[in-house]
Amino acid sequence: MGKNGLFRDTKGDDHSVMRPEVHTFVADGPLPDWDAREEEIDRRERQLRAISRPVTPEEAAALATCFGPDDCYGIAWTLVHLIETAPGPVPHLEDPGPEAGDWAEVVRARWGSEPPRLDGSTACGVIPAR
Repeated sequence: MGKNGLFRDTKGDDHSVMRPEVHTFVADGPLPDWDAREEEIDRRERQLRAISRPVTPEEAAALATCFGPDDCYGIAWTLVHLIETAPGPVPHLEDPGPEAGDWAEVVRARWGSEPPRLDGSTACGVIPAR
């Protein structure tokens, strides 16, 4: 297994679990914060945009580990929308830890794994998209 046990190593394995462009993005870890160099932010955005939609549930779960401490100039929202293209039920999402800020809760809420409140919002204030 690879990083965080979310995907298999690609050496000699079937690549159907995770496409190479998803593997590359996930292998580079969490998105940088607003203080990162412009080149690094641009590189991660290009990596993310290279991933065609829809993603598989396994890819979505792996991508959900890549949130950084802030929205990385909006790139985190692109990541949320990409994750939301996965079909089927919500896969189990690993807890990304405190460095991921509130993004894990945003994904869980929008994906429907967090119950909405009576006013239609969720605990993080985001109305689920599905």
